[in-house]
Amino acid sequence: MVFNRIVLSSVMLIAVSGAHAADGQKIFTQGGAQPGATACFACHGGDGMGMPAAGFPRLAGLSAGYLSKQLEDFRSGSRVSAVMQPLAKALAEDEIQAVSSALAAMPAPKSPLITRNESPKSPGEKLALRGAWDRQIPECVMCHGPGGVGVGVAFPPLVAQPASYLVAQLNAWRDGTRHNDPNDLMGHIAKSLTSDEINAVADYFSTLGNQEVKP
Repeated sequence: MVFNRIVLSSVMLIAVSGAHAADGQKIFTQGGAQPGATACFACHGGDGMGMPAAGFPRLAGLSAGYLSKQLEDFRSGSRVSAVMQPLAKALAEDEIQAVSSALAAMPAPKSPLITRNESPKSPGEKLALRGAWDRQIPECVMCHGPGGVGVGVAFPPLVAQPASYLVAQLNAWRDGTRHNDPNDLMGHIAKSLTSDEINAVADYFSTLGNQEVKP
């Protein structure tokens, strides 16, 4: 009898876990329970890779913890977006967790193979791999990982993000309209970058997906 209860509990747990994942996929393709929670794919693409022309970012393969934090920040107003704030407010807490998990499980671009041995070929690559330490600007890969593939919850992937999105975020950090970083790390860095440097480093990371950069 005890064994049967254990088996039944295990089956129920698996079923609940599967339903949770399915709900996240449903939110991505059909939207949440509330009318204002529209489907993610409408702006972020059916593959979650974003829409560069419109400046909508890639969500596929990002950390579930990072995604859920951004949705929570949109909901609370800690991060400002005329598009995302009402959408996030229309999502329930369990919907935020579910769709974040579903997005994190989606295929991400192939991680580029990058070494820091060769001389950078462009201003954007130089900032990404070497930084500008004379102005206290660390290299992007120090926090965002080799090739900008992302590190944990705090540092999202930069690789294969639309350049228009990266430029918009760096400009938001620079002018203070984005400030959901407790340490103001990105605010400090963005304020030290010129507009040309912002465009250059954004272009560099946007082109890295599905290719290898060899020494």
